[in-house]
Amino acid sequence: MSAEPTAAKEPAATLATNTDAVVAGVPAMEDEKSLWGFFWLAFGLGLLALLTPCVFPMIPMTVSFFLQGSENKARGIFRGLIFGISIMAIYTLLGVIVSVSNVGPNAANALSTHWIPNLIFFTLFIVFAFSFFGMFELVLPSSWSNKADSQVDKGGLGAVFFLALTTVLVSFSCTGPIVGALLVEAAGGLALKPILGMFGFGLAFAIPFTLFAIFPSWLKGLPKSGGWLNAVKVVLGFIVLAFSMKFLLALDPTNKILTRELYLAVWMVLFSMMGMYFLGKIKFAHDSDLPHVSVPRLLLSVASFTFVIYLFLGLFGYELKTIAPLLPPKSPNGLDLTQKAVYSGTPMAAADENEECTPVKYADMFHMPFGLKGFYDLEEGLACAKASGKPVLIDFKGHFCSNCKKMEAAVWSDPEVLRSLREDYVIVALYTDDRTKLPEEEWYTSEVDDRVKKTIGQQNIDYEIAMFQTNTIPLYVKMDADGNVIGAPKGTDLDVQSYFNWLKAGAK
Repeated sequence: MSAEPTAAKEPAATLATNTDAVVAGVPAMEDEKSLWGFFWLAFGLGLLALLTPCVFPMIPMTVSFFLQGSENKARGIFRGLIFGISIMAIYTLLGVIVSVSNVGPNAANALSTHWIPNLIFFTLFIVFAFSFFGMFELVLPSSWSNKADSQVDKGGLGAVFFLALTTVLVSFSCTGPIVGALLVEAAGGLALKPILGMFGFGLAFAIPFTLFAIFPSWLKGLPKSGGWLNAVKVVLGFIVLAFSMKFLLALDPTNKILTRELYLAVWMVLFSMMGMYFLGKIKFAHDSDLPHVSVPRLLLSVASFTFVIYLFLGLFGYELKTIAPLLPPKSPNGLDLTQKAVYSGTPMAAADENEECTPVKYADMFHMPFGLKGFYDLEEGLACAKASGKPVLIDFKGHFCSNCKKMEAAVWSDPEVLRSLREDYVIVALYTDDRTKLPEEEWYTSEVDDRVKKTIGQQNIDYEIAMFQTNTIPLYVKMDADGNVIGAPKGTDLDVQSYFNWLKAGAK
């Protein structure tokens, strides 16, 4: 829908009055899942950062500080805990700064859709990747670490904190790109996301230092430093370079240039190069000589080339459900060898002859996946629902919505779900991040934030917030032909049977 002014200003006249009741808790549950998912991602990257050449050698050097001049084990344990807490506090503070700067209910939407921040993020990721490849080092001014290090000599708990600060500053050339990538990703999310993400990273980063400070005898079991540390950096560089492609999508929202096929081709080249790197066929500036290929490297190269074959299948229409949130949508004119299998048992419903059931508004701009017929304006969808006797399924979605792509690839592609969508519903897809400017006569001032809504996306997300008190996407809402909500709306639900049952309950 490009929400009409009357619909936005008088929502009660359009929808049932039980909207508050039926949506309560839906966005909260999905936001909680997103937060915890990001926390564990950050935690994993924190552990990975420990294996970089800037950090790993620092573990025994730092732990030796806690062993000097103290035979009191309890005191050593206490200082080790303070050291770990200090590291977590420093990284969490970075998350707080980003969170405080990410103000406004639509800040995340603006960051994820506008071409300027996405171009900046893409450039940052390229810089991070080249740094990992050894082209240059990202280092903070040496005066910062020198000042922090000078405070360590004064002793006391303050010295423990400044040792933690020195550790963070000195390791920046390796951890900086990882932290930067996490903060860039978190900046487009919820206010708590940067805080929780940095806390998770700091927690993982601090645990080994703290444990080795408490149990110094464990240091004997650490592997020796060597070329494998730089190899970790290079592999991270390939991964960061591949992930940077995500931000280019905002520069080409209709995927006219950056098509799914081109996107996959770039990834195939990158991960093929990574496989060759594991085999020693590619060497970067700081790599050690590789006289032979070890078994771990061989296994990692097999994994890389296997992933390339997996990506290759995507060129022929396979869903690639695992990485679907990072990819552009399928092109309606692209090669799709899976079409017959996906539509098996779900024949295309005969086109409705009613004029009301022919999509007109924005039909030349948007398209539905899997050959489904859909509307992109709520008024048109409701008119078709009255003519056909079917309920309406509103799909609040976005061009850059990862969970929307994941739902379509993992759930909507199921033959039974697809049959229900095709035969039981009139689908109305409302893009909340589309930046197409509307004619001035369609603008209106929102009662939600008193701002003029000028684009399709602005009006759709304003409608969602006004009616359902959330801007979470995807959000699926069932309505009858009169605009009354049927049952509870549903957010991201990757349980195919659960989603199918929800659809069938509305169809009845």
